[in-house]
Formats: sequence, C-alpha cells, structure tokens
Amino acid sequence: MLSVSDAQAIILNLVQPLDRQRDIEVVDLLTADSRILATPVTSPLDFPHWDNSAMDGYAVRYEDVQHSSTEQPAILEIVEEIPAGYQPKSTIQPGQAARIFTGAAIPAGADTVVMQEKTHRQENRVSILDAPKSQEFVRHKASFYQAGTQLLPAGIKLNASEIGVLAAAQCPQLSVYRRPRVAIFSTGDELVTVDQPLQPGQIVDSNQYALAALVKESGAEPLILGIVKDDPVALEKVINHAIAIADIVLSSGGVSVGDYDYIDKILESLKAKIQIRAVEISPGKPLTVATFPSTDAINRVSPHSALYFGLPGNPAAVLVTFWRFVLPAIKKLSGITEGWEPVFLKVRSHDELRSNGKRETYLWGKLHLIDGVYEFHKAGGSHSSGNLINLAQTNALAVLPVGKTLIYPQEEVEVLQLSNG
Repeated sequence: MLSVSDAQAIILNLVQPLDRQRDIEVVDLLTADSRILATPVTSPLDFPHWDNSAMDGYAVRYEDVQHSSTEQPAILEIVEEIPAGYQPKSTIQPGQAARIFTGAAIPAGADTVVMQEKTHRQENRVSILDAPKSQEFVRHKASFYQAGTQLLPAGIKLNASEIGVLAAAQCPQLSVYRRPRVAIFSTGDELVTVDQPLQPGQIVDSNQYALAALVKESGAEPLILGIVKDDPVALEKVINHAIAIADIVLSSGGVSVGDYDYIDKILESLKAKIQIRAVEISPGKPLTVATFPSTDAINRVSPHSALYFGLPGNPAAVLVTFWRFVLPAIKKLSGITEGWEPVFLKVRSHDELRSNGKRETYLWGKLHLIDGVYEFHKAGGSHSSGNLINLAQTNALAVLPVGKTLIYPQEEVEVLQLSNG
C-alpha cells in the first residue's frame, strides 16, 4: 500500500500537460474567463499610451513652482483646460499652467502635476501653495508596460484581472488550451438515478453528480456516462468507450476486494498498467490508478493516453480522493504552469481531532477567520466514508498523519484548502 505522498508523486508524474500545438482553440475575450492561456500575449500598445495625470490639479513646469509655499506662492496663468480624452492644444510656457483632470494627457512643456488641494484659483490664475516633487503625479508613457514585450505568459489561468488587461491591450481573441475531457460513471447494482423511486436496498447515485460538479469547478469538461451495473461485459464496454473519448476517466465503486468488484480485472484484460491499487489514506484506501497503451498512426506509444482513476464507492471517500489526487492531475493536464499542487496551511484546530493513526486521515470541515487567525472547525456528526450529509459547505480537510491519533483543541493542524465552500 502506497503512502499518500508517493501516490501523489506517481499520479503527477503520469500526467502530461495538453499540447501547445494540438490542444488549443481560439476563443473570444468575453468567453475566456477561467481558461488557460496557451500562447504568450504581447501588445503593440504602450501602457500608459501617453504621459498622463494621476490627479486632478494643474499641469506645470517644475522649475516654475519648485520654491512655492503658502507665504510665497507661484502665481501662474491658466492657458487651457484638459479633461480626460482631450488632446492638449497648448505648449506650457514659463509662468503658465493648464487645468488638468485624472487620466488626461500632459500638455507639451509641462512635467509636473500639482494636486488641486494645494492650489488656490482666482479666475484665470492659480496660486501654487506648496512645492511639489519633480514629475509628481505624472504617469509616464510605457512606465507600466512597453509595447512589444511579453504582456502575459502562457500557462496562466485567465481571471478578471487578466481579462481586463487583455481588453485594455485590444486583444479580442486569444489562444487557450481546450478543456480537459473527464469521463464519469458509477458502478453498482444498488444505484438509481435521482428521479427514480427508491426500492429496498437501493441508494441514489450521488457520486456522479458530485464528481461532475467538481470537474466543472476545475475547468474541465465532464462527460457523463451514467450508472453501470456490476456486470463485467457492460463495464468493459463503458471503460473502452470512456478511454476513447476522455483524457481522464473517473469511475466510482468496484475497486475493493468484494466478489462484485470487477474494475481492476477488467483494466488488466484491456492491457492497462495499474500504477496504484491502494493508498494509505482514510477515507479512500481502495484507489486504482491505471494507464493505457495508445498508439498513433505509425504505431508509436502516445504520451496522451487516458489516465484512469477507479475511486471508492462511498461518497465521502470519493470527494476526499478527488480533492487529494484527481484535482491536481486535472490542473496539471490543463496546461497551467503552476498552482496545480495541493495547498496546505498550518492553522489552529477549534475541535479535538482523532484518528486510529494507521493511515493518513482526512477530516472535513470549515476554515473560519477568528481574531485574525484561521481556525479549522470539524463538521459535526459521523466522519464515516458513507456519510455525505455533513460534507456540505466543506472548504478544508484536516490532515492527521500516520501515527498521529489526537490533536487537541487550539493545537496546530495542517489542512488541505479546498476551492469550494
């Protein structure tokens, strides 16, 4: 049985990011939110586009006002008013100033802006009551970004700030990686869909819905394949279909050691290489990870064959193993260059946390900010792998390492920070 850290290393080593040539698509800027940029972006524009004012005030020549004070103000003639979007017409001469507003272009001859709070205006003259610094409140052309240099690198997620930058740079379309395709199916004769009446011994397949939501949150595309009965022929057919259409395949159930757990045997019959069979984690010990040989047109093995995750059947174990192992794999596959590894924090525990110490144990709950310090609050009720109910609103998992059986209230604990909740 593998340790959690060894399992993570194996999985991430198996993942090959999407190809920069083959796996890209061009999208409009308005639909690019949360996509992964596939090629670096440059712009022909300088930022700022021209020297402009960072303040409402007066554009002046520094040498005219460098000795100004309340007792001996410099008195200048106002020769022009320059709002934002207006092209200045005048050149500021000695003894002159221009009324200027934030974002407006600095007129020729001026090199400094005096904020209006440090002036006094009378008709077409302004008194400068305090000496500014040279070039104060002037945003110089290309001081933020120089045209032709890299504006954004490839491999980043496009959030609101990046979208704003691209809009300002007049990039209406851009190249992004396609979304990873993740096939999802559940196994078990006892499973029914959400709209079916429950009969004795049956349970609703919640795993497929939860996994689809998690896949969407990760930026990938879920391919829903439904419920598959505990029948080897039906399972083999679905697995064959899944590995043909997806980058990653997620099945839940059928990977333990019961008489009706067929997944590993079917994978072996399909010539899959089983990389992981069990992990030292609770919940989630029965975790299968497998790869498939895939050949191209000239019979070479392709590095982009599907990666198969056989997740446990119990719903809490499904979510924990997704957060711990599958999510980083999807992120790395997506083409993002950093930020795909799990994020762990050291925080204070509000509650007593217990485990048997035999496996690395994950307890779900919420992070709260208490007096400026993050505190983990364990979800109430049973932390059984079959209990889905108290997983609602989870945004962190407390981690008790192997051999650690008790963490006291107010003691430090490591938590896996989740993106949801």
